[in-house]
Amino acid sequence: MPYPRRRQPTRYGHAERIISTQGHQNAEADAPASTEPEATAAPEEDVQDELAPETADDTTKKRRIGVLLSVALLAYLLDLGSKLLVVAQLEHKDPIRLVGDWVQFAVIRNPGAAFGMGQAMTIVFTLIAATVIVVIIRLSRRLYSLPWAVALGLLLGGAFGNLTDRIMRSPGLFRGEVVDFISVKHFAVFNLADSAIVCGGILVVLLSFLGTNPDGSVQRDK
Repeated sequence: MPYPRRRQPTRYGHAERIISTQGHQNAEADAPASTEPEATAAPEEDVQDELAPETADDTTKKRRIGVLLSVALLAYLLDLGSKLLVVAQLEHKDPIRLVGDWVQFAVIRNPGAAFGMGQAMTIVFTLIAATVIVVIIRLSRRLYSLPWAVALGLLLGGAFGNLTDRIMRSPGLFRGEVVDFISVKHFAVFNLADSAIVCGGILVVLLSFLGTNPDGSVQRDK
């Protein structure tokens, strides 16, 4: 019985095999990449979740510092503007009565502290005002409480207002006399910077009494 003849590969059949192999490789290369998330995606999300609270805290801190600076700037400008006005219009003139003899506008130059106290210690009060400003700036680094921002802003604006007088007005640098013009009978003569300092101080005492800290935490008695 004759054996069947084996078919010899032709050059055309060899070319077909080469083309088929290349087509298969090209199909694998053109296949779309897997859309499944990589294994490292989960840790990145965890890192973002951990950083999110810190970002929120930074935003709150910046807003509180913005409130502090806004209140301080407002208090300072009101004090500065009122002093420039009364010096130009009322100094060396008769007082202006607002409520009879009880409340008047009467300009005086005060070398002492608020409400005319300590007139022989001008330089000392200048240094105290500068120290208060430095302390408030340091406290602002951990400021997250809105009431504390308002209180410190009032203190900062008032301190800057009177410190400007100490530096810029006669008789000289750090010895300048503060302009006071709000006269209350049987009480004192003061200015808007003094009022801001007193209001800020009262608010600080109240917040401390309530146990509220500048960083927003609350101390509770055990």
